[in-house]
Amino acid sequence: MGVAMSLLRFLSFLLLGGVAVALATQPVSVQAQLATSVSVIFLLALLWKFSRGAEARQLFIALALFVVLRYVYWRITSTLPPLSDPVGLTCGSILLAAELYCVAMLLLTLVVNAEPLKREPAPQIEDEALPTIDVLAPSYDEDASILATTLAAAKSMDYPADRLNVYLLDDGGTDQKCAHPDPAIAERARARRAALQELCAALGCYYLTRERNEHAKAGNLNAALEHVDGDIVVVLDADHAPFRSFLRETIGYFFEDDRLFLVQTPHVFLNPDPIEQNLRTFRRMPSENEMFYGVTQRGLDKWNAAFFCGSAALLRRAALDEAGGFSGVSVTEDCETALELHAQGWTSVYVDKPLVAGLQPDTFASFIGQRVRWCQGMLQIFLLRNPLLKRGLEPLQRLGYLSSMSFWFFPFPRLVFMLAPLAFILFDVKIFVSNIEEAIAYTATYVVVNAMLQNYLFGKVRWPWVSELYEYCQGVFLSKAIVSVFLRPRSPSFNVTAKGAAPTQDRLSELAWPFFAIYGLLALGAGVAVYRCVAEPGVRQLMFFVGLWNMFNLVTAGVALGAVAERRRRETHPRLPVERRGALVLGEEHVRVAIEEVSAGGCRLRAATESDAKALAAAKETDGRLYIDSIADAARRPSLAARIVGVAPDGRRHIAFALSQPQDHLALADLMYGDATALERFQAARRKHKGIIAGTVQFLWWGVIEPLRAFAYLRPRASEAALREPPPFADLSNLLGRRQPRLRPPAEAKAPRAAERAPSSKNENA
Repeated sequence: MGVAMSLLRFLSFLLLGGVAVALATQPVSVQAQLATSVSVIFLLALLWKFSRGAEARQLFIALALFVVLRYVYWRITSTLPPLSDPVGLTCGSILLAAELYCVAMLLLTLVVNAEPLKREPAPQIEDEALPTIDVLAPSYDEDASILATTLAAAKSMDYPADRLNVYLLDDGGTDQKCAHPDPAIAERARARRAALQELCAALGCYYLTRERNEHAKAGNLNAALEHVDGDIVVVLDADHAPFRSFLRETIGYFFEDDRLFLVQTPHVFLNPDPIEQNLRTFRRMPSENEMFYGVTQRGLDKWNAAFFCGSAALLRRAALDEAGGFSGVSVTEDCETALELHAQGWTSVYVDKPLVAGLQPDTFASFIGQRVRWCQGMLQIFLLRNPLLKRGLEPLQRLGYLSSMSFWFFPFPRLVFMLAPLAFILFDVKIFVSNIEEAIAYTATYVVVNAMLQNYLFGKVRWPWVSELYEYCQGVFLSKAIVSVFLRPRSPSFNVTAKGAAPTQDRLSELAWPFFAIYGLLALGAGVAVYRCVAEPGVRQLMFFVGLWNMFNLVTAGVALGAVAERRRRETHPRLPVERRGALVLGEEHVRVAIEEVSAGGCRLRAATESDAKALAAAKETDGRLYIDSIADAARRPSLAARIVGVAPDGRRHIAFALSQPQDHLALADLMYGDATALERFQAARRKHKGIIAGTVQFLWWGVIEPLRAFAYLRPRASEAALREPPPFADLSNLLGRRQPRLRPPAEAKAPRAAERAPSSKNENA
């Protein structure tokens, strides 16, 4: 029945598409085309303003598609240069191909997001019926402080302790690395292994490593499957800390469907990506991944095509065993594994609720490295496991996977759009044949309708023109990566994304030079366009239109200069707004406090009452202890050594923590990851819709000021490339209480009893 219904929907889409094409290809005058398109724009504005129901959504999409298809028909039939102009015909065909790709992606996107699914909460299951769970946290070279945070948060999840095991999968301490021919590398690996074994034991977790570093993350996970036997496997990246309610919010779905292999939750990040950091948009603009996790995954979920994203997910062990473990043909083992299991008839669920907090790359170079891997991996799957040819998938599943993979071809059309106007401006190459009236009637109205459609569907998760910015920033480097995949589909290797190496001062990224070169070329084109508009009346109208196109590209390139002009990071640790209570003990004073913001390095708090404020002001001590009202157990009060390091004008205190023992991370996990509503508020505060006009003004402003800042960064600096890179594993011994001096606790405050020692290591290679 499911296959028949899916096929029926697919045929319905084809039928409706055929009708739309027939209507869109009717010949009309330019004046009629302009009147029709303007009328559609007016109707779209009315629908946007006064109606937001499901029927209005479908009508909005249908009207917008009519204009899009009219434009496509005109472009194909009326705008290509003649055969007598082979250079123009070649350049024009390349531009048309780029546009057709974008239209095809738009159609796929509309199919995928036709009915984004909002799932009901998972049923709550009695403890006695809950399955056993193995939490697997693969690691390669992450700092111990990051690992301790993730492990402590995983260990603190609300779940019966006898049914939950947490494993650190250490690929940085394998037998291969410990026996490396280079003595320094071998000693480093052995030190890492010993220290992380001790850390895991202290936190109540298990340490696993393997003999050789083979098949990257998929190989690490598959090696761990040989040592664990839980009913459910949870995969967490080393820097992805789960909130306490993660399992309670997700495990119930497995009881509703015996063929369910995956419950995926969104990836939410506490720190900005490099572009957000450099443009200073992190706290006020939706993150770049919000469009995927906030809309696209829900759309895929409707068609049973939501896929595994490598972390923040639960997988049924029986399904993994049936598939032979995690797939490792590509460097994106997550999507590849999901594709295989969907083809075998398993189902998936996407839960659009932030339950895990992670970290993003700190530098533009590491950001590009991450995206190169994603791009190459998805295109490997496209070539080696093409969903259109994969047996077992339903039609809409095929389209869903095809959409996710085909997206990564965007670098080519994006670069074509950036450089195409220069062909006409600088070399007088006719890239399309049109007059100004046709350009307005077809092209201008198409651009407006396309912008309205994007803003209507994704306005809360993507500001206007931000997609163009991110695609351009990535496209400069991803185009080469795409070519390499097509030449050698099995050649890409898994590269771990660097974290925790933020710039300590303002500087230009080491990848900045191509952006300056393209900006200079576009600026030259803008100057030539102005000159030709004045000096060549015969091409003035068309040159004006193409010049505007080039000016938009110049603005985009200018904003990209700001994206690669890296600002120093003032925050050592990402912060999360919370609403927690506790007591700050400073000498004789015991002050009830409200904790408003917390990070791995400290928190911001205020006195809970006026009397507490007076007591806090009267306190002479600055060193003390912060006792936290635990969410997990009201009778237990975890605590952290604390020092007042700043006082705001409104009386709020800034507190620094001293995480000198592994158990301190359990207390921090209770404080920072105890209440998932904090992450929901954090995410919701950034999902602010920005209209087309406001978004365009903002983008234009960036295009003016960001190039000025980037060119200012060209001035030589004494230590331009300095990065905050702590000595490898220097913090391991600190976490184990060997070097870092503890803050002086007050005599009246007794520290909580140390946690019992964890289970012994299950590592068989140590």
